Parts: sequence; C-alpha cells; structure tokens
Amino acid sequence: MTTVDPEFTAAEAKEARRARLFTRINTADKWLQAFGLNWITPILRVAAGDNPAAQMKEIWRLLAVPLIAIMVFLMLWGTLAPKVQTSLGAVPGPAQVWEEALNLHDDALAKAAKQAKFEAMVEKRNQKFIDAGEPDKVKSVAYTGAPSYYQQIWTSIKTVFFGFLLATIVAVPLGIMAGLSATANAAINPLVQIFKPVSPLAWLPIVTMIVSAMYTSNDGLFAKSFLISAITVTLCSLWPTLINTALGVASIDKDLVNVSKVLKMNTYTKITKLVLPSALPLIFTGLRLSLGVGWMVLIAAEMLAQNPGLGKFVWDEFQNGSSQSLAKIMVAVLTIGIIGFLLDRVMFALQSFFTFSNNR
Repeated sequence: MTTVDPEFTAAEAKEARRARLFTRINTADKWLQAFGLNWITPILRVAAGDNPAAQMKEIWRLLAVPLIAIMVFLMLWGTLAPKVQTSLGAVPGPAQVWEEALNLHDDALAKAAKQAKFEAMVEKRNQKFIDAGEPDKVKSVAYTGAPSYYQQIWTSIKTVFFGFLLATIVAVPLGIMAGLSATANAAINPLVQIFKPVSPLAWLPIVTMIVSAMYTSNDGLFAKSFLISAITVTLCSLWPTLINTALGVASIDKDLVNVSKVLKMNTYTKITKLVLPSALPLIFTGLRLSLGVGWMVLIAAEMLAQNPGLGKFVWDEFQNGSSQSLAKIMVAVLTIGIIGFLLDRVMFALQSFFTFSNNR
C-alpha cells in the first residue's frame, strides 16, 4: 500500500492552476493584440509569476517606449508651436488644443440639452392637440439647430461605413471573379489600373451632378449630401479590396482546386467552402486598406462639397478665422487620426475573429 505525499499533491495542483492561468493569458493576448492593447499581456504575466526580467523588457518596448515618444512629441509641439505665427495668431500648443477640446465637449452638451428641450416642447404641444381631440393638428417638427461636434463625428462615421459597405459589396465579388478566371481578370484589370489612381477631387463633381440629377426628392431615405459623400468614398476605396481579393483567390493552393474538381463541387460550394476561407486573410487586408482610404477620402469630400461631417467642421472653422479656429481645427485633426486608428483596430479584430492564419 502506497501513501500519497500531500505536499506533492498540493504542488501538482498549484502547477496545474498556474498552467491554466498562463493558457488564459495567452488566449487573451490574441484579442489584446487585435485591439492594440498587447502591452497588458506582460503585466498579466508578471502578476502571474512569470520571469520578471523578460516581461519588463516587453513592458518597456510595448508601453514605455510609445509613451516616451508621445511625451517627446508633445514637448516639441509645445515648445515650437508658439514660435510659428499665422494669420490667426500663433500655432496653439497642446494645452490650448486640450482646452478647446473641452470647450467643444461643453458646447456639445449644451446643444444636446437645447435639442432635448425643443423636442420636449414639440411633444408637449402635440399631446395638447391629442388631448383636445384634434389629432389633425399634430405635427412633427425637425430640430434645425447647428449640429454638435459629436453629431458631426457620428455623421462622418455613418457615411464612411455606408460607402465602405457599398465598396465591399462591389469589390469582393469582382475580386473573386478575377481570381478564379483569367478571362475575367483580363477584363477587370485594365479598368482597375485606369480608375484606381483617380483622385476624389475628380470623382466628387461627377458624383454630385449624377446624384443631383437622379435624386431630386428631399423626402428619400437618405439625404442627398449623404449619398454624394458615401458614393465618392465607394468609388475611391473599393480598389484595395478588389485587388487583394483577386490576389488571395488566385493564390489558393492548386491541390485544393484539384480536390474541388474531383469532388465535383458546384460554383457556390467551391466559393463558400474553399475559396473564401483560403482567401480571407488577404481579403481582410484589402478591407483594412479600403476603410483607411475611405476615411481619408470622406474628409476631403465633406470639405469640398460642404456636406455635414468632420470635413465641413474643419472648413467652417478655417473660414471662420477666429482666434480659437486653429485650435479647433487641430482638435479635429487629432480626432480624425484617432478615429482612423480605431477603425483599423476594429477591422483587425474582425480579421482575428474570422481568420486563423498568421498572415495578416
């Protein structure tokens, strides 16, 4: 009869718990990387008892170095900005830009309260007519006040996603056709090479005239300005997705293609079960590039066409010419950059969720 050492059993259980903990940390690391938060992983590993020296090097590389770089940038900005004089005064430093960001936040809250008060008054007025038995006098009155900074941000985000969705619907099927068929590729490739370099500045007047001619009613599902900006985004952003989709489909292992022929797969099954899973990493690379291009194009389109959104905000402040205008423009520039980064992180997270390849 043998006796189990209690200390050995406890040590074994402790080691098993430690192994499970590190497995969870490694699993979480995949998602932290997708959202740009991979600096959290070495901190978790240090807390779990991993090699502190090795993890401190990772913390230094992933967290400390970027923070130092940002601090150096802010110091240089704050030092050099006051020395540059413009027609609107000195270039604002980080402190002035932050102050203006807080002012825009306060202004957005005030406008939201004003809009809520207006809508409550309209609701109260309509309720009086309903209580008096005069429902025919009930009217839906739209709020016509100036949009807040946050509303303009939301308008731009909705527009870019709508244009990006249209581009994806067009580009992915065309890319699959071009990747599967040499004939289709020969037909599509010249058009891609011709239209891919076209600037949004050239597309915008064409899109404006066509949409204005075909969309004459103001009571449609979408505003005319929204469609103009979204279609311009579509025309400029579909090319990276189309090219990468075609490349991904054409790069599928020939053995897999031969297997599909042996199994006599129909076209739909071949595309859904073989082509798309194999080409997804490159398709998502194209989608990320397209979304980044679309975001840049949108801001330019909103500025030129004076359509609602962040681009119009920048142009209005440039035309305003007040002492705070330059700081507001810089707030908008930082906002545009941060949103662009977040959009890319969202696409990268989706890529990590739907693909299982290390090829990003």
